[in-house]
Amino acid sequence: MLKWTIIFVLLAILAAMYGFGGLAEGAADTAKVLCFVFVGMVIGSLFSSFKQA
Repeated sequence: MLKWTIIFVLLAILAAMYGFGGLAEGAADTAKVLCFVFVGMVIGSLFSSFKQA
């Protein structure tokens, strides 16, 4: 999940550098959503590991 977030961030940066504003905005939004999903999964994983111990 984090790998895809980094890929979309790099895509957004490259698209913004070359003037593709719409593509850059879409890639940045996707990266933001993936980042929040990743953080949520990490927090959920931590809570579930505490629950088992």
